[in-house]
Order: sequence, then structure tokens, then C-alpha cells
Amino acid sequence: MPTRMRRRSFRFRVAMNFAGFGALVSLLLCVGVYIYAHDMGQRLMDETLQAELQDYLARMHGNPKAMLPATLTLSAHVLDGGTNDALVPPALKTLATGTYEIVLDGVSNRVLVSESAGKRYLFLFNETLQYQREQEFIVFLGVGALTMTLLSSLGGFWLARRVVAPVTGLAARVAAAGPAGEPPAQATVRNGDEVEELARVFDRYLARIQSCMERERDFTANVSHELRTPLAIIRGAVEVLEDDLALNPEQRERLARIGRASHDMTHLTSALLHLAREESALPRENCNMARVVRESVEKYSSLDQDRLLDVDLEIQGDVELPVARILAIVVVDNLIGNAFQHSASTRIEVRLTRESLVIRDSGTGIAADELDQLNYGWP
Repeated sequence: MPTRMRRRSFRFRVAMNFAGFGALVSLLLCVGVYIYAHDMGQRLMDETLQAELQDYLARMHGNPKAMLPATLTLSAHVLDGGTNDALVPPALKTLATGTYEIVLDGVSNRVLVSESAGKRYLFLFNETLQYQREQEFIVFLGVGALTMTLLSSLGGFWLARRVVAPVTGLAARVAAAGPAGEPPAQATVRNGDEVEELARVFDRYLARIQSCMERERDFTANVSHELRTPLAIIRGAVEVLEDDLALNPEQRERLARIGRASHDMTHLTSALLHLAREESALPRENCNMARVVRESVEKYSSLDQDRLLDVDLEIQGDVELPVARILAIVVVDNLIGNAFQHSASTRIEVRLTRESLVIRDSGTGIAADELDQLNYGWP
């Protein structure tokens, strides 16, 4: 099956929708987890700063010379109007009490500002390690989202295959059921769901089609016999009358037209009954279109005794087409018959060339919105 058609298959669409849903859920879950983790990290840093501040104040109460925390992640400053104030970064001196995000020397810090006993305490938490952990966590979430999407895709294809398999099998059974063959096997789906019901509906529908095809074959056989019998009687009567020496030339011409009409009717009946079958295909033959056009014009001229239409017939050479002659007769008779029936004047022009058959009359013509349905020229 071509790739383009496979991508449009129901199985592929189900799998892609399932994979897309899994990817969307994974993305939303990852975003939610990251936001929650980032918020938890901020809270933990704030709680750490508060704990360190309270611990330092407690130590200061027992030992006024207690050392400020100074680790890889924690540092602190005290603004008390002394000489140590000059060591405090200017960006921190103007901060009011609260929690802030400050970048010092290219390093992001979480800053807690608090006042106690006339002194301002500034505790800093270096967020470099925290950001590194968050970046690693983002990579972990991305890998997890891709893995979830891949698993969703595989699960979607597996699920789609399980879901579509009964429908695919049903379609195969329907495709294998020929119009003239045996009816397909009954549905083997026993899931008790909509697919089983669909299979049963198809079985009933195929049974109806099979019954209709059998009736059509019986009807075709009966009609073929019933139509050919009176036509054979007409041809037999024509042959008997042709042996009558008392007939004048005009009567013989009319009798010849009756014979040709019965002969054409016999072939037309066979062709129409043959075309009524689904597997029918009329054999191609070299049909002399000049002869078909002449006989058609002669046929309708003899039938039109009241209006006495003048037919301007022009045939440029013998034109042969690889089509069944009876079908060519049907087409040409329809065109010329319409011209005789709908012409508003007493003149009809018929032109046959190797490229086209032109029949011109003075009728109302074909509606403009139907002209694009015509196929001009020979096939």
C-alpha cells in the first residue's frame, strides 16, 4: 500500500491521535511537575534562610560574637552602622524587609532581609546549584515526555490494530464476495460490541445483494428468451414476404427497413442484457461509422412522413472505430433522433469526419450548465 494512502488509513489516524494525546498529556504533566518543583525549591530556600536567620539570632542571644553563616550556598551580612557596612554590596543596602531575587557578580541569589534590635540582617542563598538541579530535572522531564510519547505511539498502533482488525477482516470478506459467487462466510466477530453488529449488518446486506443478483440472472434469462422469440418471428415473416414476387420496389424497401430494424433490435437486446451484468464487457470490433450514420438518417427520414425534414448529409470517407457496432447505433440513433424530434425548422445537417460527428438542428439545444458534461470527439 502506498505511504500516502497508509497515512490516511483509519488505523494510522487512531494511532496518531492516541500518540498526540499521550504527548499532550505528557507535556502538560511535565510543565505542571516542573512548576511545582520550582515552587517547592523556592519555598525550601526561603525556609532555609528563615531557619538560618533564627538560628543566628538564637546564637547571638547567647554569644554576641557568634559567626555569621558562610558556606558554599549560604552567606550573610549585618547592617548596624559600623565599619562592616562597607563590605555589604550596594544593591543590598537599599532593600526593605522581605524576600528578593538578586544577581551579584553574575550569580543569582535568594535574599532574605529582616530587622531585629535596630540591625538589618541580610541572608543570601546561592541559587547556582539549585538551577543546575532544575536544569537536570528539565532534561529528565524531557526524556520522560519523549519516552511517554513513544510508548503512546506504540500503544496507539497496537490498540488501533486490535480495534481495526475486525473491520479490516470484514472489509476483506466483502471485497472477496463476487456478485456471481457464493455468499461470504458469516461474521466470526464475537466481541458483543458495535463491530459485531456492523458485521452482522454487512452479512444481512450481502445476503440481500446475493438474492438480488440471483433474481437479476433469472430475469435476464427469461427476458432474453421472451424478447428474442417475437423478434425471430418478425424476421421469419420478413424473409417469407421477401419471396413474394408481387411486391413493388417501395414495398420491398419498407420490408427491408423492417428486417434491418428487427436485426438491430435483436443485437440491441443482447447488448443491453449483456451490459446489465456487472462483469460484462462487450467485445470491441471495427465499426463502420459511415454506414451507421447513413442507416440512422435513412431510418428516421422514413419515420418522419409528416414534417418532411430535409437532411443535409455529408460523410468524408469511411470512418471506423474499435467499438461494438450496436452501441454505436444506440449513440448515433439518439443524436439523430433528437435532431428530428426537436428541430424547429425543416433542415438538419449531419457531418461525419475522422475527428467528429456533427449534428446541427434549430432546436432549443442543451442547457448551459449541462454542456460541461459532454465529451466531444471520438474516444
